[in-house]
Amino acid sequence: MNVEQQFSVPQGRFQLQRYPYHPKDPLRAWDAADELLLNYLSEQGLSPDAAADGPLDSPWILNDSFGALSLALHRSAPLFNSDSYIGHQALAHNYALNHLDSSTLTRQTPFEIPTAPVKLLLIKIPTTLALLEDQLQRAREHLAPDCRIVAAAMAKHIHRSTLELFERLLGPTRTSLAKKKARLVFSSLDPQLEPGPQRYPSQYPLEQSRFTISNHAGVFSREKLDIGTRLFLQHLPASEQPRTIIDLGCGNGVLGLIAAERNPNAELIFVDDSYRALASAEDNFHMGYDKQRSAHFIADNCLESFTDQSAELILNNPPFHQQQTIGDHIAKQMFSDAKRVLKPQGELWVIGNRHLGYHVQLRKLFGNCTLVASNPKFVVLKAVKR
Repeated sequence: MNVEQQFSVPQGRFQLQRYPYHPKDPLRAWDAADELLLNYLSEQGLSPDAAADGPLDSPWILNDSFGALSLALHRSAPLFNSDSYIGHQALAHNYALNHLDSSTLTRQTPFEIPTAPVKLLLIKIPTTLALLEDQLQRAREHLAPDCRIVAAAMAKHIHRSTLELFERLLGPTRTSLAKKKARLVFSSLDPQLEPGPQRYPSQYPLEQSRFTISNHAGVFSREKLDIGTRLFLQHLPASEQPRTIIDLGCGNGVLGLIAAERNPNAELIFVDDSYRALASAEDNFHMGYDKQRSAHFIADNCLESFTDQSAELILNNPPFHQQQTIGDHIAKQMFSDAKRVLKPQGELWVIGNRHLGYHVQLRKLFGNCTLVASNPKFVVLKAVKR
């Protein structure tokens, strides 16, 4: 067993890898908050190990990035609920890596709900308050009155505003002491509490267009159009020719939405790791075009599932983080996948911060890169598959 990937907790010892797996990746697939939570569950007899006494409740687990919690609690028949396609693939990968039977595991996307009242809710706290608010409000109505609610995060991500959300939406809340810079949050369900109406998805009018943009919580550019996308929209290519256009890492789908308008005979495909993002993009496209246009909405790890030479144009606003890890590894994979999926003479258009140096990567990969437009902070780049 690779020591660097060995996840040892009271529930057992497991091989745990990030997804997609790269042998030279120095990052672990878990953090100290995962360990702290699993140790607490063991101490309380709430997990399948020597400390457990009697039958155990199936935990409902939110935001389990690469499956560390679900893997360790596999004998409790966990309910894994994740917004991330990569998270779902990581869990399947790690179950197979440890030769575990996944028949008792239930995997859900964020809009799916439990079939019975939940008695144990486990949450890895997201960094976005809007996403946490939406998750807590959606979860509340599916919790049993005596539900045990335990959340975990690195201490730097737990603020007073975080605890106020738990108190406002669930009930009385307290925290544990910090250990290895991680902390737990404990809440009790208050049945008398009235959390108010749900605020998501939220909407705003898209400037200089006929469209209204709807965003689920946690989706990029939720409250207004960001300045990078604004620049990109001003320079999107237009054509009357029939062609396939992919909005890669689509978020709320605004790039594909406007590209469809400027390319009236094109087939549009929206791709993202986030199910919430895809739901936002689908809502926006259907609101904008009703039944006049059709499009495809695909959850994927970049363009992993796409066939070679299947698109003429790819539009890309690359994210620079995966969960809480910052880096350019996603952009690099997106660019590489785009080159494979583009037809000869197909084009990849990219928006990015100047300092990220995407032009260097694109020139190395495609052998060319053209500056389409720029402002003091952002650049729009084009690479052509020769």
